[in-house]
Amino acid sequence: MDTPDTLPCPCGSGRPLPACCGRYHAGELAGQAPDAEALMRSRYSAFVLDRLDYLLASWHPDTRPASIEPNEPGLRWLGLEVKRHQRQDADHATVEFVARSKLGGRAHRLHEVSRFERIDGRWYYLDGDLSRSR
Repeated sequence: MDTPDTLPCPCGSGRPLPACCGRYHAGELAGQAPDAEALMRSRYSAFVLDRLDYLLASWHPDTRPASIEPNEPGLRWLGLEVKRHQRQDADHATVEFVARSKLGGRAHRLHEVSRFERIDGRWYYLDGDLSRSR
């Protein structure tokens, strides 16, 4: 049986949550993902765990919404696949990913190419081109 310290990270790394995305959600490394891919993985994990505070804090100030709604009851996140991580320069990067979920017996697939920007050494989610399919 998994304990909180051994629960696998939702991002699919195979590492325990506290040694993976959990260290960016809270504690000493809060908000300090080393690159855009790590930030994107930590944001996926935050969606799975309903860490709305982290999602807002890691959203670029120019595009951040005032609030985020919690997950719909019954929503299950099924997995994350990072397809590509590309740096444009020292402070700009894109990450293409597919996140799968299920709600009300229906499978959903979220495919996005996200843009990230680093400000004062910290990475933020800026925006993304989204295509949803079942």
